[in-house]
Amino acid sequence: MLCDENSIYFITARGKNFYEQLIDNKYVSLTGFKGNSTISSIAVSVRGNVKDIGAELLNEVFEKNPYMKEIYPDEISREVLEVFQIDKCQGEYFDLSQKPIYRQSFVVNESLKKSGYYVGEGCIGCKMCYRVCPQKCIDISSKPVVILQDHCLHCGKCQEVCPKQVISRY
Repeated sequence: MLCDENSIYFITARGKNFYEQLIDNKYVSLTGFKGNSTISSIAVSVRGNVKDIGAELLNEVFEKNPYMKEIYPDEISREVLEVFQIDKCQGEYFDLSQKPIYRQSFVVNESLKKSGYYVGEGCIGCKMCYRVCPQKCIDISSKPVVILQDHCLHCGKCQEVCPKQVISRY
């Protein structure tokens, strides 16, 4: 609902189960989708630590999200809302609507952890991984071959068929 260079912000009401979960666990995992079908969807997922910062920034959240005025039309109704800050998180942008698919990981105030499948030493260049890859996102012009992470579904089929078992998941 709001972001700056160091944080992501959202609101919820104190009476919701979601609010209690945030207070108890201090962690959140959120996913948003856009699209009419799976094949046309774009998703953004974020997971990280949360802090309840009360009503701080509430007016700014409503300024940036005018539709919220329809849900909570006046100051009295907004008194039940609290702003939560995600200041340390990792996430992913995943676009199935383009070919090849596009995936991009991101972090806020953390180090990006390696994820996906990688080909190690010992690759014999047999191209079995490329043959079974649904996105054909493996560069077979070198040895070892290279999996193009921005287009990988992370399905693991390449790892299953590698005769030398040199494909690893991180």
